[in-house]
Amino acid sequence: MASTSTSSIPFQSNAQKTAFPSSPASRPFQTALKFPFLTPLNKAVKFKFLATLNSNELVIDEEMERIRRLQNGPDVRGVALDGEKGRTVELTPPAVEAIAESFGEWLISVLEKERGNPVEVVRVSLGKDPRISGATLSLAVFSGLARAGCLTFDMGLATTPACFMSTLLPPFSYDASIMMTASHLPYTRNGLKFFTKRGGLTAPEMEEICDKAASKYANRMAKVSTVLRTLPTRVDFMSAYAKHLREIIKERVNHPLHYDMPLKGFEIIVNAGNGSGGFFTWDVLDKLGADTFGSLHLNPDGMFPNHIPNPEDKTAMALTRAAVLENSADLGIVFDTDVDRSGVVDDKGNPINGDRLIALMSAVVLREHPGTTIVTDARTSMALTRFITDRGGQHCLYRVGYRNVIDKGVQLNKDGIETHLMMETSGHGALKENHFLDDGAYMVVKIIIEMIKMKLAGSDEGIGSLIKDLEEPSESIELRMNIISEPKYAKTRGREAIETFRLCIEEGRLEGWELDTCGDCWVSDGCLVDSNDNPAAIDAHMYRAKVSDKENGEHGWVHVRQSIHNPDIAVNMQSSVAGGCRYMAREFRNKYLLANGMNKILDITQIDKYARSGTVG
Repeated sequence: MASTSTSSIPFQSNAQKTAFPSSPASRPFQTALKFPFLTPLNKAVKFKFLATLNSNELVIDEEMERIRRLQNGPDVRGVALDGEKGRTVELTPPAVEAIAESFGEWLISVLEKERGNPVEVVRVSLGKDPRISGATLSLAVFSGLARAGCLTFDMGLATTPACFMSTLLPPFSYDASIMMTASHLPYTRNGLKFFTKRGGLTAPEMEEICDKAASKYANRMAKVSTVLRTLPTRVDFMSAYAKHLREIIKERVNHPLHYDMPLKGFEIIVNAGNGSGGFFTWDVLDKLGADTFGSLHLNPDGMFPNHIPNPEDKTAMALTRAAVLENSADLGIVFDTDVDRSGVVDDKGNPINGDRLIALMSAVVLREHPGTTIVTDARTSMALTRFITDRGGQHCLYRVGYRNVIDKGVQLNKDGIETHLMMETSGHGALKENHFLDDGAYMVVKIIIEMIKMKLAGSDEGIGSLIKDLEEPSESIELRMNIISEPKYAKTRGREAIETFRLCIEEGRLEGWELDTCGDCWVSDGCLVDSNDNPAAIDAHMYRAKVSDKENGEHGWVHVRQSIHNPDIAVNMQSSVAGGCRYMAREFRNKYLLANGMNKILDITQIDKYARSGTVG
């Protein structure tokens, strides 16, 4: 289509009408904006306006939307290398440079407001996991920060928690830090996590930065990263961070015979998955006297050749379990790529992750802080609630998403409700005593300290004995439904699908299904109930429902949420009765998916197969 003019104008929904300029050759006109599966927009979106005498059209400015799509809650993530079917590279050096520059400018503005005067020196560190795209994208980060006027410090291979700690531990104490990682995602992905001295950024702050970056990116003629005029200063922060962890273990154990070697006589297996976690073996455990022979995949390799670095990964856990049993080890440890998550294997070879890891950490924390509140996401089991309350704790369930869970714990403490542990089933766990930081290495440090203390007290039982009375659900399953859409429409269609699920329940089309107040803090049977949250403000990306029928009573619960990492919807089901999950899957398929035509926008293959046969593979 030929056009006579091109201009960019902001689009605002549910706001005042926008006046479109008319050209001398045309007269003013009015037009309605229609988009497929559109839900009300709540932020400005840039459009290009193409006008002719005969037609008028609004086209999304892809240059700017490409940057906005990289936002992943409080972080940035995207495809950085070719190799994923159906996905194009969007996390390019120019995009990363624009985001880093916008972060630097945002940081300077925040510091000036806090201090009440201009700041002359702003210092920012950068760490990265071993992904093969890291070297190129690091240059883009340093270039963007330099354009903003920041001094830069290169930490090299690092972990996400270490990056945050680099803003606190002297003599480093940087004003901010960035970690380049995509956690457990494939080698083709990468991303950025941002920290100031007060912790990670919030999603609205990240949105503000990405909006600024989108404008920079779209308005620049040269789409190549600036050559660095000043090289960043190389620093060895990881040695200082490892020493920090060692000192915590030594001081809290206070071993009566060998203070500096409290792990003497213990054998511990570490599986770093070729990510950033190898340091914990060499610079923490070995230096404290542990025998780490038999540890796995310690050398960093950005292609992750052995398995996904993820404590939820079955292969990672199986290999670690085998190494623990083969070496008669006291403990096995599994880290994710950037070490903000972890899982363990006890001396009997039992994997401890998900609900079991939350229970283990709850047992440790409740010994130190009787009666404290523990915040988890909404996918945890009813058995975990009983486990916590039987030990005198309070259980607060909240929205899925580690930042949601951690932020809820921060808010509860501000409200005067003592909350020492916040943990998601994925393995993200934060402690009040550790700056509310989700640090997989620190979680393991807590477990190791408890293990040593048990041995000093004369116990021959391993760490797994602390959760021996945790009941397992009869059935538990996670199923996925891919969203059938172009990437730019996936989130909108996902919201449509999830809102339809809510309406089905509220209108009684799913008989026996009742919405929990997912998004609020809720539980029963003597647990904490937080009535301060507004049920009307529930995050529309997720809902949890209790399921029962007149004949058999309660079957369990179903949790539906939109993934923030991939264009799909996750469906978690848990039941305390045999066949309960399959029953719920059939009801979910027949009365929600098929009855509402959701199979036209969602790939329901997994749901359909499980409902028919009770299997997924």
